[in-house]
Amino acid sequence: MSGLLSKVAVLFGGASAEREISLMSGAAVLKALQSSGINAHAFDPSKQGMDALNREGFTAAHIALHGRFGEDGTVQGALELLGIPYTGSGVMASAIAIDKRMTKRIWESHGLPTPAWRLTSSPAETLAAFEFFKASEHNMIVKPALEGSSLGLTRVTTSEQCVAAFAAASTLDGQALCEAWIEGDEVTCAVLQMKGEPRALPLIRIAAPDGDYDFQNKYYTDDVKYHVPSGLPTSLEEHIQSLVLRAFAAIDCRGWARADVMIDAKTKKPYLLEINTSPGMTSHSLVPMAAKAIGLSFEQLCLQILQSASLDHGKEGRA
Repeated sequence: MSGLLSKVAVLFGGASAEREISLMSGAAVLKALQSSGINAHAFDPSKQGMDALNREGFTAAHIALHGRFGEDGTVQGALELLGIPYTGSGVMASAIAIDKRMTKRIWESHGLPTPAWRLTSSPAETLAAFEFFKASEHNMIVKPALEGSSLGLTRVTTSEQCVAAFAAASTLDGQALCEAWIEGDEVTCAVLQMKGEPRALPLIRIAAPDGDYDFQNKYYTDDVKYHVPSGLPTSLEEHIQSLVLRAFAAIDCRGWARADVMIDAKTKKPYLLEINTSPGMTSHSLVPMAAKAIGLSFEQLCLQILQSASLDHGKEGRA
């Protein structure tokens, strides 16, 4: 195979707190690409310098890294300098999407709905945020501003939980993002570039034990139920898909992504939580479930993502 796909590096592992998940995602992607006849090879940026990609003749990179130093624009910037087209969003969009504060600010400027939030730097500020949300009859979710995969996330229902919640989040980031907890259905919507245009895939409705879609339930148990079709009214599903496409465009994403959304049980109003520009590709991951619902196998999905590999500047990769 010549051109863009003549020699593909699957980047996984890395040095983030999500290394363990990245190793699982990357192994699955590597196997899928190789089974599709792609000359694909494993590449762990924490084990060798990025300049090795040029020395070893790689023509494209499929990014299966999660979290910092892989999903935050840093690896994307290195690939821009090397001139190697890569999957997923570019430098700016990647950096914005991993920073929940910046994502929310941009969404709010576009009139997109996202839960009320406060950034805190101490247990006292976290307690003040909790009291603010309780005044509007909301519990609170506390999470790192710069991590994913539900790492460091705590649902807070009492003031006594604030100290531990801040500690769990700030260990990973130094600050905590405190957000009004929206009671209701949790859904996720994947976006996939197909024929050059982003397409919102069918929603997946997530039913976790006691509503606790944490790191353990997300990756290591079979207790979570995933509903696709979602079972939501068609008009609501289409409205959420439209919101997600607007959210995707607002921060200039490309290639693929996945947005998480809460639907208020009383008002049925959807609220955008965050967008993931390098979603998981493990056996428990959501983008492959959504792709399967439109008839794409895991191998076809990986190939579709790879074929959208490009650069922010200079030549764009095309299979």
